[in-house]
Amino acid sequence: MAKSYKEINQDQRQFGSAYRKASPDTMNAFLALHKAAMVEGAVSIKHKELIATGIAIAARCDGCIGAHVAAALKAGATKQELIETIDVAVLMGGGPAIIYGTQALAAVEELSAE
Repeated sequence: MAKSYKEINQDQRQFGSAYRKASPDTMNAFLALHKAAMVEGAVSIKHKELIATGIAIAARCDGCIGAHVAAALKAGATKQELIETIDVAVLMGGGPAIIYGTQALAAVEELSAE
């Protein structure tokens, strides 16, 4: 059965909300770190999201792939930029990155169709 990154993203938002209620200090600290790291600076938000997508593939994190592909698209990344990001992740991650890289491409296709 194919993964739905729309569903993964929806589920993760619910899981994150529940975790924030259970552990607000930790989740709020993580969200503050995310906000601080993902600001426009010498490296654009688009490029930061592309970097995060590559790391998500190498880390084999479905929720991370869904979130960062969506954020990269929102920040203006093109399909080709995401494919080349997948290429670099495969280079750095080997065989397991092929599996998650192909799944990241499925996320690009699904989430760019919105």
